[in-house]
Amino acid sequence: MANQVLVEISARHVHVSQADLETLFGKGYELTVKKWLSQPGQFACDERVKVIGTKGEFPTVSILGPVRPETQVELSLTDARSIGVTAPVRESGDLAGTGACKIVGPCGEIEIDHGVIAAQRHIHATPADAEELGLENGEIVSVEIPTANKRNLTFGDVVVRVSEKYALAMHIDTDEANAAGMAPNTMGTIIK
Repeated sequence: MANQVLVEISARHVHVSQADLETLFGKGYELTVKKWLSQPGQFACDERVKVIGTKGEFPTVSILGPVRPETQVELSLTDARSIGVTAPVRESGDLAGTGACKIVGPCGEIEIDHGVIAAQRHIHATPADAEELGLENGEIVSVEIPTANKRNLTFGDVVVRVSEKYALAMHIDTDEANAAGMAPNTMGTIIK
C-alpha cells in the first residue's frame, strides 16, 4: 500500500564514544554484537551499563553500536522523569544543551554534562525510498498508527531523515508506542 512505513519501537539505550567505552569497560575494549538491528551496520550489544539520575537509576541499559563520536543516552520522557534527568526532545546527535547523567560500567564510570535526549520520532529512508514516497530530508510529516484496540493515533512532528546508509523504518519510543497500544510489525501511513 502507498505511503506505508514499518514502525519500530526504540527502547532506552546508550551510544558511547570509544574513549568512554574504554573508561567503562577497559583499555582497548570493543563492543560485542548481540543482534543486528534494522538500520544497516547498527547493532544491539551484549554490554550493558547503569544510567544514574538525581532520583534513581536504570541498572542494565543496552549499548547500541558501533561507537559514535560522542556519548548519547536515549530515554523516553517517562524514563527521564523517573530517574530525575532532563531529556529534551531532539534528533539523534543534536546534543547541545541536553541533559546530564552518570553512566557506570564494570571498569569505571563517567559523568556526562550533556547527551541525554528523548529522540524525536523520525523516519529513516534511502534516497530511493524518499523519492518513491515523495519525501525530502528534513521534511516534517505525520504518521497514522492503526491498532486493534481502538487506540489509533496519528503522530505529528515526524522528521524525515534521508541517507544511503538507512533502511526504510519509522522509530518511536516506548511512551509513544504505549500511547497507541501498538503491536510489533505495525505499518503506519505517512500523511503529508
